[in-house]
Amino acid sequence: MITHLRSKLAAGVLIAAAVLTANAAHAQQKSEVALSRQPGIFYMPSHIMEKQKLIEKHAASLGVSGVTTKWITFSGGGAQTDALLAGGVDILNTGTGNLLLLWDRTRGGVKGIVATSAQPMTLISRDANIKSIRDFGPSDKIAVPTVKVSTQAIVLQIAAAEAFGADQWSKLDSNTVQLGHPDAYAALSNSKHEVHTHFSIPPFTFLELKNVPGAHIVLSSPDVMGGPLSQAQFFTTTKFADANPKIIQAVRDATKEAQDVIRSDTRQAVEIYKEITGDKTSVEELLDLLKEPGMMEWNLEPQGTMKFAAHLFKTGTLKNQPKAWTDYYLPVAHDLKGN
Repeated sequence: MITHLRSKLAAGVLIAAAVLTANAAHAQQKSEVALSRQPGIFYMPSHIMEKQKLIEKHAASLGVSGVTTKWITFSGGGAQTDALLAGGVDILNTGTGNLLLLWDRTRGGVKGIVATSAQPMTLISRDANIKSIRDFGPSDKIAVPTVKVSTQAIVLQIAAAEAFGADQWSKLDSNTVQLGHPDAYAALSNSKHEVHTHFSIPPFTFLELKNVPGAHIVLSSPDVMGGPLSQAQFFTTTKFADANPKIIQAVRDATKEAQDVIRSDTRQAVEIYKEITGDKTSVEELLDLLKEPGMMEWNLEPQGTMKFAAHLFKTGTLKNQPKAWTDYYLPVAHDLKGN
């Protein structure tokens, strides 16, 4: 299991090294910036940034005119990291697991810019026999965005270590299957589908609990992590950051403005989210969802990431143990009070 993961990551390192070397040869200020994200309300700051052209606005205020952005949505973090390593995108907006793995495997060649959200992730099942993490049998499938390396998959490992013993952290890895959140919601909605459990994010959490018969909560990420965990953050290669320092600053400033919009005019933020994503959930339902505990965790500082990193190092997934969260974040974020 670990050998397969390490082989896959080793291949990624070779690709990453080639890409980073190539980028270094012709690093220059970019005028069109390609950014990626996943589906879900976790990524609402990015939708506001796209709609209001906030990166373009803040880049111009820093003296970089003519910047344009191209936003691409991927179903999972694995596809996003592949796109970054292949040079198809410049900046990702995705989970902590992917950031840490790329930071480790590129020897610091990939680092975070700022976090964007830390809403709860929720393990939801429609199987009445599954009331806790101890109830999963060998044939019970759990949908996660990317097996073994997504934030959800790793939180599941931490929960397994707590439930079954430290040496049993991988006990449920074989239960996981790779499905993007929309596909996992569709699977849960189909009573004949073999996948009846999903480590979900909003708004799919809300939709599943409301619309899937028998859907119930098994656990949530704050239960496992002891508090909020950054699920989405912007990160990029250090080569791109070094060549485009004002764009990196513009991303930070744009993220802060987008988060402020969510807090100060939540209705407008939800309307923008619906417009950009095509989510059919009503504005009122989404506003109600954002009133749930933990749903307004829109912060620049990374949260809960060092506990995450400690688990990955302990299990051998990370070869290098960070001494502080600032090891895997760019200097643009070092004034923040992260953890």
